[in-house]
Amino acid sequence: MASADALRKIRKDVELNVGKMVKLRANRGRKKTFEKEGVLEQVYPNIFVVKVIESADFVRRISYSYSDILTDTVELTVLQNEEPKLNYGSM
Repeated sequence: MASADALRKIRKDVELNVGKMVKLRANRGRKKTFEKEGVLEQVYPNIFVVKVIESADFVRRISYSYSDILTDTVELTVLQNEEPKLNYGSM
């Protein structure tokens, strides 16, 4: 069960970075990608939530599953001093 162990490791790594700035890059299908920076707000057993501030009066919360990271649908990079500390995915 290598994938179950990989999912546990990804979840643990994501949990350690709650409250930090992240760069999120997601594949939306048909050669469309979504790129935003935000704060890793919350983690749950099956999903994590990123808060993205679009403008002064518009905040968006986006959730993805850990399996999205495992399958390279989502790339999550934790930003610390302009350099990534944690980088998952190869998009």
